[in-house]
Amino acid sequence: MTLLTVLAVVAVLVVAAGLYLVATANRLDRLHVRMDAGRAALDAALARRAVVARTIAAGAPDAAPDATTPDSTAGLAEAARAAEEAPWGEREPAENTLTRLLDQVDRAALPRPLADELADAEHRMIIARRVYNDAVRDTLALRRRRKVRYFRLAGTAPRPEYFEIAEPDLPAGPPAA
Repeated sequence: MTLLTVLAVVAVLVVAAGLYLVATANRLDRLHVRMDAGRAALDAALARRAVVARTIAAGAPDAAPDATTPDSTAGLAEAARAAEEAPWGEREPAENTLTRLLDQVDRAALPRPLADELADAEHRMIIARRVYNDAVRDTLALRRRRKVRYFRLAGTAPRPEYFEIAEPDLPAGPPAA
């Protein structure tokens, strides 16, 4: 009778441990999905900022002539194109270059709607980068746990990497509506 009881207890423990591992694997999967969604949002925000940068470089119809110089507009357009076309692993330096060039643009000389669009695009980029990096942090924290490593619960998913770029200098207040 005791052997049957021991086997029943062992079976219950094995099932409980299996359910615990399945729940952990599901949580890890949800974190990877969250991270992928954050990356897509970050990619969209970066693309929007590049479009605004190209618009500034092209010169808005009512832009003040001293907002950008011809040399800086060519560099700004090239940096925006390079940032959009760079593969994800090489995107950080390209985005940093674009940020540096956008910081040199005289926003007071830009038409108000274009300056507001640039400020909004930069705010959204900052928020999207923070959301993505938070998702990466949470995913890495769970992937570092022993049970995840020992049982290989992450599967073949690549190890997530933070997206670190220089944040632009933004005005003190939020962009105008």
